[in-house]
Amino acid sequence: MVDKKLASHAIPAAANSLVSEGGYYGNYGGSFIPEILVPAFAEISEHFEAIRHDEAFWQEYCTLLANYSGRPTPLTYADRLTEHFGRAKIYIKREDLNHTGAHKLNNALGQAMLAKRMGKTRIIAETGAGQHGVATATVAAKLGLSATIYMGREDMERQYANVFWMRRLGAEVVAVDYGSQTLKDAINETLRDWVSSFETTHYVLGTASGAHPFPAIVSFFQSIIGIEAKEQIMKAAGQLPSRVYACVGGGSNALGIFQAFFPHDEVKLVGVEAGGHGQESGNHAARIAYGVGKPGVAQGYKTLFLQNNDGQMNDTYSIAAGLDYVGVSPILADLSEKGRVQFLAATDEEVVEALEIVMKTEGLIPALESTHAFAGAFQDITKSSKSDIFTINMSGRGDKDIFNIAEGLQDEEWKSFIHRKNKQFEDQAHGANQS
Repeated sequence: MVDKKLASHAIPAAANSLVSEGGYYGNYGGSFIPEILVPAFAEISEHFEAIRHDEAFWQEYCTLLANYSGRPTPLTYADRLTEHFGRAKIYIKREDLNHTGAHKLNNALGQAMLAKRMGKTRIIAETGAGQHGVATATVAAKLGLSATIYMGREDMERQYANVFWMRRLGAEVVAVDYGSQTLKDAINETLRDWVSSFETTHYVLGTASGAHPFPAIVSFFQSIIGIEAKEQIMKAAGQLPSRVYACVGGGSNALGIFQAFFPHDEVKLVGVEAGGHGQESGNHAARIAYGVGKPGVAQGYKTLFLQNNDGQMNDTYSIAAGLDYVGVSPILADLSEKGRVQFLAATDEEVVEALEIVMKTEGLIPALESTHAFAGAFQDITKSSKSDIFTINMSGRGDKDIFNIAEGLQDEEWKSFIHRKNKQFEDQAHGANQS
């Protein structure tokens, strides 16, 4: 049954209202693309401009989210986590309960609908943690499109369960074996594909980055998170939250929940980046929180990138594959510069500690990406009072991360299990060769 309340939401405008002519958000954004892709971007811009004012399209999108994806996702009061800290009341926006286990389906579904409206028969995408890849493969199957997903070899090893599901859903998964073999390289390879195939293919960019109008498109479709969260917190607590936390890789889940609160200056918006092994180690992906991101142009847009003095992109690191990205949304870069969004960094150690607390107090298993948001909130909570309300966007569930989580927790029983399974496979292979 369709949730009539969800389907009646007005068309969002918050993120799109920030963009100026040429696709800029303050000093960031723009469209730095090869001439061959100019017609593709012109087509996307024309159709996006039409749908973002089309009430029928928005209601069709919301209806599909309700009937297929299971929205609205709940806002859970974390009573035991609140009691654990004895400070601010904590509410968790449960994007882990969205179909495919993360917020990624919101954008993938909307862009697949846009692709069909443009008459495309194929969609392509990049993915880091694999959740966007799974979401893209899922909506391709649902809407009858063919799909190709590009993923860095390093990320494929870290998130092989998602690779398995993408392939089972009918998508082609292409390993990217050059560079750091992570998200930025997957984006580059997807763009190469698109250059030669845009007449039949739409690039479903997964985060609020890239050349205009992609930051606006992704923000538009992800805004459903904040629309729901704002209504839900007012119903549950009778007031707006003091602070809203979200992890930040490219920025899609953060902008998804932040947008609804843009007009309310009393609500502090906090993005949490990947602190990795800490700032001094150089092994991190904290472009804004550590103050080391520098303005630059890459992958079609201007933003803050982790780069050296010669403009070469640095390698990044995070325990969470989805946060292991060299750039950040131009919208967030601008909002940080204006002071509207604050940034923190959470180290791997803080993330693993936060994960254990959340699991043991609330029975929830957040994705490692989402756990950065929890870790950031826990950094601030000692400065809060019982009258404060923290809302944390749990952007995805952690079952995809079982190998990384077990490694991070140094779980000896898990290691023994892996060794046993490996021995079984070796024995089976040896037996097959003997026969």
